[in-house]
Amino acid sequence: MILQVVRRIGVSVLLVAFSLCAFAQQPAAAMRVWTAANGQKFQAKFVGVEGENVTLLLATGQTSKFALNLLSAADQAAARGGAAAIPAFPPTPAAAPAANVGKPAAPPVATHGKPGATPAAKARAWPATVEVPPNSIEITLGEQDAAKRRYVYKSQSFEFVSQDKLAGSVMKEIARTFEATRALVSSLPWGIAPTPPADLGFYQAKLFVTREDYFADGGPVNSGGVYFSKDRIFRIPFLSLGLQLQGKTWFKKADYRGDTLVHEVTHQMMHDFLPFLPKWFIEGSAEYTESLPYNAGRFLAGSHARGVKEYIANATSHRTLTSEFRPFGEHIAMKRDNWESLSANSHSQHLLYFQSYLLVYFFCHLDGDGKGTRLMKYLDAIAEARDEWDKFFKNPLVKMAKDGSYSWPSNIPLPAAKRDEAFGIEKLSILFDGRDAATLEKEIREGFKKIGIKL
Repeated sequence: MILQVVRRIGVSVLLVAFSLCAFAQQPAAAMRVWTAANGQKFQAKFVGVEGENVTLLLATGQTSKFALNLLSAADQAAARGGAAAIPAFPPTPAAAPAANVGKPAAPPVATHGKPGATPAAKARAWPATVEVPPNSIEITLGEQDAAKRRYVYKSQSFEFVSQDKLAGSVMKEIARTFEATRALVSSLPWGIAPTPPADLGFYQAKLFVTREDYFADGGPVNSGGVYFSKDRIFRIPFLSLGLQLQGKTWFKKADYRGDTLVHEVTHQMMHDFLPFLPKWFIEGSAEYTESLPYNAGRFLAGSHARGVKEYIANATSHRTLTSEFRPFGEHIAMKRDNWESLSANSHSQHLLYFQSYLLVYFFCHLDGDGKGTRLMKYLDAIAEARDEWDKFFKNPLVKMAKDGSYSWPSNIPLPAAKRDEAFGIEKLSILFDGRDAATLEKEIREGFKKIGIKL
């Protein structure tokens, strides 16, 4: 199956500028083992404390802010006492050199027993802030060929192939949004560990000077950017990157917003999950990340309630009304072919994205215990199916073609889980958790009402 995930033009979420008070900085502490309130352990360096939040430098290189009450009582006291009160853990033996030296490092976040995973405490905590590590946006140059209209730039995780030469400062700014979105998806408690394709070494992005160039390379008409799972390339025209030509140099527009980038890069980070997921979660999760307040490489992930209210205000200002929603129980089980048939015009498409976002937000923050527990179990089931298929594809007798098709000997059984949306729809029973559609509808509306939103 080939998935095409398109970001539509004109449907954007208002992202407002914001400022942060500086938190109380403490002297740098060493990496140590922390204990979460649920008893699980993870590694991080202490950075500082502000009010009831602690900022930690995670083993992934990402700086995140967490509520103190997510830590054990002893670690809460240690954090409040500052760096001097926090002992370092004993150094671990040096690891053997990695086989992929020179390739971008993948964040070893907790995910379903994969090698290099860190304890689940970090992955299961909702971060307050996520900031891109400065070293990840350092740009190195690759091929620079004017005749071929091919200019290659690399950040830590991405390889950008541009049709025109870009100033280092402009390319660094573009990379910052890409890398920050990767850091965000890694930090959310969805159990997703975005890792660049092993055979490519980097996530791939193609940047087109004109929309005509973009269309000629497969970009859908009336889209601002697209990620194709078939070739694993994110395509986007300069216009959607906020670039404008002044003389012979491309500059970033001062009023540019990166919502299209965040949305589409989220799809790229979830590549391994996409075949199994229903369309509402694919689009709703990207709308969720896009709605989080963002500025200059930093997501205020803990301000998701502000994000959802701004999202709804923006959607309703475009006359996309919640009164036009289908029943949530019907929407959650919608198949892709039905989704496509309902996307015939921009208004109906807006409704689909809007309702999908609200579903994702509900299961993240309003359902049950308010911690996203059912959603995490659902995504764990998707990941288990993904892992089964990973194992299948690693069999040397299974042959994978560049177009995503594959062949295998008849004596090798296929994984039990279907590699399509049917599996994700089947596992919706985890989200329903014994509730019928009417009960779920009622709980969704009551959940939003508690945070001042009437659907």
